Amino acid sequence: MSLSDPLGDLLTRIRNAQRARQTRCVAPASRLRTDVLDVLKREGYIRAWRVEQERPGVSRIEIELKYSEGEPAIKEITRISKPGRRVYSKIKELPKFYNGLGISILSTPRGVMSDTEARTANVGGEVLCRVF
Repeated sequence: MSLSDPLGDLLTRIRNAQRARQTRCVAPASRLRTDVLDVLKREGYIRAWRVEQERPGVSRIEIELKYSEGEPAIKEITRISKPGRRVYSKIKELPKFYNGLGISILSTPRGVMSDTEARTANVGGEVLCRVF
């Protein structure tokens, strides 16, 4: 099975699992997905994630979702840059999401990082998704 948008698939799996109040979510592994999950963990939106080997050459990611007082930590997660329409932003033109309460995840020449990390590094890039 091939996917045209693997990151969009990951975000949809997380969104659906949190709506169903599940504690864990499973997705196929890739480098971009692990980088985005690393940013989500650093920013406190998920508890943890780990890569498991299903069989030789095939890995999957198990994600522990985070809840506070029964409510999901991620209220909204949307894909911005899609395969049919890539969205790039200079760091000075990157708007704050929900007045700084949410984050944007960017793919920059220095790696995948949140908008606050990109502002401190003064580097722009492709806006992958927004999380609140």
